[in-house]
Amino acid sequence: MTFMKETIFALALVLATWAALALPVGMSADQGLTFGIVLITLALWGTGLVPGYVASTFLFVALILTGLSGPQEVFSSFSSSAIWLVVAGFVIGAAITHSGLGARLGTLARPHLSKSYAALIAGLMVLGMALGFVMPSSLGRAAVLVPVGMALADLLGLQRGSLGRTGVAVIIAIGTNMPSFAILPSNIPNIILSGVAEQSLGVQFSYADYLLLHYPVLGLLKSAFIVGLVLYFFPARVSASVATPVSASGSSRRQWALLVILLVTLGFWSTDQIHGINAAWIGLAASLVLMIPKLGFVPPPVFKSSVDFSMILFVAGALTLGTVVNASGLGDIIAHMVLAALPFEVGNDFLNFISLSLLGIGTSVFTTAPGMPAVLTPLAAELAQTTGFSVNTVLMTQVIGFSTILFPYQVGPLIVAMGLAGESTRPLLKITLSLFVVTLLVLLPLDFLWWKLLGQL
Repeated sequence: MTFMKETIFALALVLATWAALALPVGMSADQGLTFGIVLITLALWGTGLVPGYVASTFLFVALILTGLSGPQEVFSSFSSSAIWLVVAGFVIGAAITHSGLGARLGTLARPHLSKSYAALIAGLMVLGMALGFVMPSSLGRAAVLVPVGMALADLLGLQRGSLGRTGVAVIIAIGTNMPSFAILPSNIPNIILSGVAEQSLGVQFSYADYLLLHYPVLGLLKSAFIVGLVLYFFPARVSASVATPVSASGSSRRQWALLVILLVTLGFWSTDQIHGINAAWIGLAASLVLMIPKLGFVPPPVFKSSVDFSMILFVAGALTLGTVVNASGLGDIIAHMVLAALPFEVGNDFLNFISLSLLGIGTSVFTTAPGMPAVLTPLAAELAQTTGFSVNTVLMTQVIGFSTILFPYQVGPLIVAMGLAGESTRPLLKITLSLFVVTLLVLLPLDFLWWKLLGQL
């Protein structure tokens, strides 16, 4: 396995060097060098030869030392709301765990989810899907559900390092993120697509139409496949005889106070379209309250041990990569390269549908999921003319693209959720790659038929 990873990285290094020297497809010198740095970073993330934060640091250093980007551009990701939502997620998760609220909620949920390991995995997926309708942030959903899920894993005898515990972490990470790609305001790529489409093309999306078009296949059916894949790759048995840990008790008064704070935070998150306050700043305000030492929710030692700076570096790197690819013009070049390679044919709806979906999937590998709509949306009119589809149909295929993930780094919240659970991100790769195959063979054809039935094609 290590030899294969090293081989893939060596090939990426050769390709990066060739791109920087040969400047293919009309790249400028800066674009060629940027493309080479991006390829090396992607190879490091994809192979896991080094920890993700090391690859992110390489990206930062390479961009600054080569003069391709200034510090204010490279580190602009640290001013992103996504980063501070990550911090808020760590603080909220630490409070839920330290107070014993997670263990107590796990105890309450145990009778409903402990009948079998399959019931546990399916139940956590349903909870993650349900939160997608009331919480606009997948990081916020993970911050709430991860401590509860991991406490429940402890109650049911799924020890650290076991396949079952990893499966719980994976289903929460994916369940709080992937189904909500099919809910208009519930993920960052959805919001970016909506905003760019309205700003550049004057196209507005209906919440109900978006949900009807995407949720039956990308939400419900895809989630069912995810549950099956998790049960296949991470089999386990739950132990009904495991005693409730002492941590499930704790200060009842403090747990009730924390529950009130969480409900207020959830209320503000759920009504962000009314008050207009970004989910990150709501989470940060809640974190400020939780970090006050005298209140005891997250004492300084707990904060130091709970906030994973390496995870913050990784997410910042993913955000920087998407920004740099778009700002350098590489995003447009990559999209047009893929566009020229795909077999579009006016009148062949199925071929065009598959090609547009693959265009989105391939582009997001380089731009990450949030960056993909910013690159492809300006091309919508050209793609509509090429395929014979409406502009709205072309735009909607982007949802298939950014919701089909090959590598976990493409979606920061997946990485963060695994970090909150104290698990490695590598197990995610088994699910994302398998799900990609399932999407190509099963979900895309079914989605095409569903769109046909609705008159979208």
